[in-house]
Amino acid sequence: MRRDFYRDHHSAAAFYKLLTATVVPRPIAWVASRSVDGVDNLAPHSFYTVASTDPPIVQFTSVGEKDSLRNIRASGQFTVNFTPEDLFERVNATGTAFGPDVSEFDAAGLDREQSMFITPPRVRESPVSLECRLHSLIPVGNCTLVLGEVVHAAVAEDVLDGDHPRIELLKPLARLGRNEWSTLGNVRRINRIRPEDWPDSFPADQR
Repeated sequence: MRRDFYRDHHSAAAFYKLLTATVVPRPIAWVASRSVDGVDNLAPHSFYTVASTDPPIVQFTSVGEKDSLRNIRASGQFTVNFTPEDLFERVNATGTAFGPDVSEFDAAGLDREQSMFITPPRVRESPVSLECRLHSLIPVGNCTLVLGEVVHAAVAEDVLDGDHPRIELLKPLARLGRNEWSTLGNVRRINRIRPEDWPDSFPADQR
């Protein structure tokens, strides 16, 4: 038995809460940008993914007009910083709706690290930082998709296995619904099935 949620019977805010509770878990783009007045903004955005592999482009969604979007529109640059579980409280703190004259770096007690190719800083405490130049801005409804070409990646050596970041060492945070967050939990590994290896059956449903 399913319950139907008719979009036209709900407010946009109510349907938004339904979507964010079911499109889970969501990785977090911890976006650092610099305003025209030189203020370093840092904010978590949980609508985030890879948009292209060649060239490497990441995207996040700005819901409404926020400082991150205004700064990126003006400068064409930003960094995306990884959010590990040991920075949980400070990642959450940078989501506070401060005015544009307040730097979340300073408010949350986070250190800046000079980027190699762009002006906005990286988060020193973050194990991975992606330096991005703006590729495009795409208005969608009441949101804006921000696509950034990754021009440089800086990864902490203590999360690497050779050249590969290990997920167990990264320990990512993810957003769920309401005020819920999650950590990594169990990691399961499975190979993708090749057509020639397609099985005759799959395990029975565990219901």
